[in-house]
Amino acid sequence: MTETTADSFDYVIVGSGAAGSVLANRLTEDPGVTVCVLEAGPPDRNPWIHIPAGFVKTLADPSVTWQFKTEPTANTGGRRIATTQGRTLGGGSSVNGMIYNRGQPTDLDSWGQRGNRGWSYADCLPYYRRSENRIGVSDDTRGRNDGAIPVTDMDWIHPVSEAFIQGCVNLGIPRARDYNCGDQAGVGYYQRTIRNGRRVSAARAFLHPAMSRKNLEVRTNARASRILFEGKRAVGIQYLAARGGAPREVRARREVILSAGTVNTARLLQVSGVGPSDLLGRLGVPVVHELRGVGSNFRDHYAARFVMRAKPGVATLNELSRGLRLGMQLARWATGKPNILATTPSHVHVFWKSFEGLDQPDLQCVFTPGSYAEGKVYILDDYPGVTAGAWQHRPESHGWVRARSADVFEDPEINPNYLSDPMDVRVHIAGMRLLRRMLGTPELGAFLERETLPGPQAQTDDELLDFSKRNGSTTYHLIGTARMGPETDPGAVVSDRLLVHGMQGLRVVDASVMPLMPSANTYATTLMIAEKAADMIRGREMAEQAA
Repeated sequence: MTETTADSFDYVIVGSGAAGSVLANRLTEDPGVTVCVLEAGPPDRNPWIHIPAGFVKTLADPSVTWQFKTEPTANTGGRRIATTQGRTLGGGSSVNGMIYNRGQPTDLDSWGQRGNRGWSYADCLPYYRRSENRIGVSDDTRGRNDGAIPVTDMDWIHPVSEAFIQGCVNLGIPRARDYNCGDQAGVGYYQRTIRNGRRVSAARAFLHPAMSRKNLEVRTNARASRILFEGKRAVGIQYLAARGGAPREVRARREVILSAGTVNTARLLQVSGVGPSDLLGRLGVPVVHELRGVGSNFRDHYAARFVMRAKPGVATLNELSRGLRLGMQLARWATGKPNILATTPSHVHVFWKSFEGLDQPDLQCVFTPGSYAEGKVYILDDYPGVTAGAWQHRPESHGWVRARSADVFEDPEINPNYLSDPMDVRVHIAGMRLLRRMLGTPELGAFLERETLPGPQAQTDDELLDFSKRNGSTTYHLIGTARMGPETDPGAVVSDRLLVHGMQGLRVVDASVMPLMPSANTYATTLMIAEKAADMIRGREMAEQAA
């Protein structure tokens, strides 16, 4: 094989997203350890990455994102849904919605109950706290000054958001004190990873500070094409700078760590010969180790969104982002004052129950004092409007990620099987009905005029479901394709040490290892997984537990 680069490190990490950035930082704290990080995308120099409102630019930019799409199904109206993922230093944390949401303690307890030792909420809480710098009111469940990721409160408050919150309170939904402290139920403003008007990605918080160390090398525009094996042991990674370019390789003396994300981790295992033998046969890839769970158990949150037109004279984000008003917001951003450029896409959260009698919330709802034009990508309406969305916390529907060929420049087959489970349909419809109740309160009536999506013609369960199938979308919360579980579990891919079953020197550390969906956005939990994995690798976990 022709190579232009062939060298060796203790650890080779594939991917510089949330998990890869944390691992690179923590592992290189030991000066005797060498680490190489391979990132398929470019450095994170794009200025839109660092302005929070810039997500509307980066999510549509193939230079910093994987422009993946799901397979068309009847439950998505035959549509292919954009499932964009980050492809730059910081990965998804450089293009996501910047929401910090841990979920519910029982999420992690359920992982432990499935035979994953050391993954209960009590086991994981120290690792949530380690990466977090909670700025504002908190308690001892929250991380403080030592954490690298700042978690701040919303500082730009719109009167329509306040009316929405008060309306929810009058419906019997309590005002939440801190949804990340263990008691999630309620309504309030999201906490976010923004500081001083700028996005703080995992790359900015963890990777860039570590890049000054001599024992870390980061290679960008390096697309991993194959895991190198000697027998059942992973010994390195082959990667490409461009399609058709000369393959290069980097060797790992201790471990290869896959932190490429739920889609790319599964695909890389498959094209390297680790996965279901029938799939590998279709790909023409020799079987290194048959592991049927690789690429299965794929889950995502599927959201329905309602739009209301505001009354004339109500200045929503739609109006504030244009003309002179936008110039005023830019001036506020430049001088560090609250402004629309330094906000998250979703402003208000509601964690609530689809049906009375449930012990804990099974729905996440969002509200934003702005609206996007129907059928257009992040183009705001030309009239004042607001948006509210809802999705099921813990969907049972699951699908797969499958490589289409051994060529990693060809997008894989991605199918989350949205709404394929009857319980998911029931909860989804209940979520849409809750949205209508929350948008129809007297408090909002002072600001809003009428519903434009789905509109008053959608009233029955079937009509609401039909609307959602034709208009619903991903929330970009992809998990599960290399799920954690005991070796006796035929669908498990990694152990509770995150080591790939049946292999040596190969570990997975990213959202793909999550066995079940957390009741949350996935970013905070991915950071936690990486913090815990770093201790596992360094042999420090028991010391941390004792502390």
